Amino acid sequence: MRGSRILAAALSSGLLVATDFPSQTAFAQQPPAPAVVVAPAAIMDLRESADFTGKVVAIQKVGIRARVSGFLEAVKFKEGDKVPAGALLYQVEDGAYKAAVQEIQGSIEAAEASRELAVLERDRARQLISSNTISQAKVDEANAQVKKAEADILRLEGSKQNAELNLSYTKIIAPFEGVAGLSSVDVGALVGPDSDALVTITRLDPIYVEFPVSTAIFLEYRQRALRGEVSRDANVQILLPDGTTYPDKGTINFVSSDVSQGTDTITVRAEFPNPQALLLDGTLVRVTLEQTDKQDVLAVPQQAIQRDQQGAFVMVVGGDSKVELRRIDVARSTRGQAVIAKGLKEGENVITDGVGKVRPGMTVDAAPAAGG
Repeated sequence: MRGSRILAAALSSGLLVATDFPSQTAFAQQPPAPAVVVAPAAIMDLRESADFTGKVVAIQKVGIRARVSGFLEAVKFKEGDKVPAGALLYQVEDGAYKAAVQEIQGSIEAAEASRELAVLERDRARQLISSNTISQAKVDEANAQVKKAEADILRLEGSKQNAELNLSYTKIIAPFEGVAGLSSVDVGALVGPDSDALVTITRLDPIYVEFPVSTAIFLEYRQRALRGEVSRDANVQILLPDGTTYPDKGTINFVSSDVSQGTDTITVRAEFPNPQALLLDGTLVRVTLEQTDKQDVLAVPQQAIQRDQQGAFVMVVGGDSKVELRRIDVARSTRGQAVIAKGLKEGENVITDGVGKVRPGMTVDAAPAAGG
């Protein structure tokens, strides 16, 4: 009997223990809300733009050649330096050319003396014909001698001009301001009209950038411009090979009127100031055309955009910190931003980092993006 009371007391004690202490499951803690980074949908100026591959082209570039034959007496420039228009580049020996000018000048003076004598003879003949002392044939001959002397002078003056021109060609000058390349000749070299270019002069400021545009893009742009959807003008910027953006914007000054049959493109050319000679002839650059008119649109960071078989969507974090899957329409992407055509309102927060950790309906610990 006593054993039965002890067993009952033990069981009662066990029930009390079980009742007074929580179970092991009750000790388990709820997992923390996943941390995510969010950014608001915002109105910003994101003008439409298009990128192309372009090539820097010098406005003026010419190989300097000798126009007369002779030995070089001097090289008057330093390779790689900027030379002004009219600067003396090379001096060809000019002794023979000066002598030619002097010789023709002497012939002209002799011809002028002959003309004076012919004029005197003609005037004397006219006086004598009035007294029937000489025949008319003599008078005609005197007139002809005057004309012949005048023609000789005219011919010699032309020869002198040609000789003076050849003499001037012994000084080889820069036709425009530009940078001098490497000289292919040195003092003592025999040069002439058949020689190769002595040096190349390249004008670098201002400078052109040419780039091909597909006819499809060009026609679409023209049609949109006619409808007033985009401006006719565009800002032109270029990205240099080292990844930096060229500081000055360019101006389009030429659009070709024909299509390249091999590439189905048209050539567009923009002009850029280049006072520091950062743009060099032949350099490949990235060209960006951007609308000149301000274009305010609703946009979110591009990394917030997710896609599946149904299309594009974003994860929106509401005021209650709960996640909602929102289907959207993306009009275009530019400068790291996605332009939203439909599905979002200004100020709504979308997840930009940590989207892989969440599901619709979950509560999250949202922090604004850096700079947000």
